[in-house]
Amino acid sequence: MRILHAIHDFLPRHRAGSEIYAAELCRELGARHHVTLLCAEYDPSRAHGHLTWREHDGLPVVEIVNNWIAGSLPETYASPLLTERIGQVLDAVEPEIVHAHSFLNLSFELAALAHARGIPIVATLHDYTLVCPSGGQRLHRAESHVCHTIDTARCVRCFQQSPFYTQMAVGPAAAAVASSGLLQRLVGVARRVSPGLVQTAARAAGEVRRVPVTEADIAARLAHARRLFEQVDLFVAPSPSIAQEFTKLGLDPKRIKVSDYGFRPAPARPRVRREGPLQIGFVGTLVWHKGVHVLIEAARRLDPSAFELVLYGDLNTFPDYVAELRRLAEGLPVHFKGGFDSTSTSDIYGQFDVLVVPSLWLENSPLVIHEAFQAGVPVVGSRMGGTVDLVRHGEWGLVYEANSPDALAGALRSILADPRVLDEWRARLPEVKSIAADALEWEATYQQFIAAPVRA
Repeated sequence: MRILHAIHDFLPRHRAGSEIYAAELCRELGARHHVTLLCAEYDPSRAHGHLTWREHDGLPVVEIVNNWIAGSLPETYASPLLTERIGQVLDAVEPEIVHAHSFLNLSFELAALAHARGIPIVATLHDYTLVCPSGGQRLHRAESHVCHTIDTARCVRCFQQSPFYTQMAVGPAAAAVASSGLLQRLVGVARRVSPGLVQTAARAAGEVRRVPVTEADIAARLAHARRLFEQVDLFVAPSPSIAQEFTKLGLDPKRIKVSDYGFRPAPARPRVRREGPLQIGFVGTLVWHKGVHVLIEAARRLDPSAFELVLYGDLNTFPDYVAELRRLAEGLPVHFKGGFDSTSTSDIYGQFDVLVVPSLWLENSPLVIHEAFQAGVPVVGSRMGGTVDLVRHGEWGLVYEANSPDALAGALRSILADPRVLDEWRARLPEVKSIAADALEWEATYQQFIAAPVRA
């Protein structure tokens, strides 16, 4: 089969869960099929809409530059230029099926483009970017609010306070700034420019404009997303939680299949209960909605001689938040380890007695929980989204009320009082689906839709 995968951004610059999963699935499918990946990239040193053909670990990648050159909200999700470029990619690759991991940074018109060419399209629901213009977490950072329902007035406020709005506001000036001496001083000889640095430089140059965004604009985006719900042939939800949420948002449950992610098998490690302080781990992006500040606040409520908290995550992605975390952690046995290469995953998790997933947003099916299970590590997670689907309370871990340092401290304190419970939980950890089995499932899905007539 000729398969085109599409995602909002990709490796090596972007290494979050959906990018890693897409890369692994493409790698597995690529052993038997012709697989190409389409992604977007923010890079003001190149022209908006520029197409670059490259490879990543043998995978053909088509990269479309999206510098958020937009004069209105609709141009951020259905840009005529980017839509035209995506059509050119479809014509060049001639896929028999499209698998969308995200429509963010690409175009909500992707499904219509595919169907116009007689190509079926399926999609994985990794997050909520279809209905949340501020990044897909359904979380209003400035007001510390989780959006269990869609409030268009709140969406306007949230979007105008988001990095996406800033990128749109500086978009026309970004190319000029990228070649200016000001940006060169900021980024030195870095080959890639950082959106954050471009925004800083643009502000310094006075090149920030105000783009109006109204409740009507948000409502129109939601309406466009719901049309997309009808155009995609099948949505696959990695967790029951995200399937239920999208059903509430208007997606026909008959068009959703629940099937969890697959993972590359990890080397088996013997588990030996350690003497000494409990090793509490965190792995993930050090960003506010992942709730690391809640974890550190909970740690402050524990006996500091009884534990060590080890945090793994890139220290440079959100430096302001990391600085806040360091201030919170002063005087505590908290260690900031930075990022790590995927080849070290097994060794990293092998250090932990327990992994904490303190997320504040409606997580889908967190990759770190699967990785912990593969490594034989029980999990304590917030009662949010798909975490509850994976962590069975009292059987192989604990769940607690999100955004409550006291509740998290209580959960960890119960483990400190009886660490033998960790051995019991390890013995009950569920098996994790392999990426090979996942790829076989996807092959069957692709074949089903390739064989069926494409709906108008």
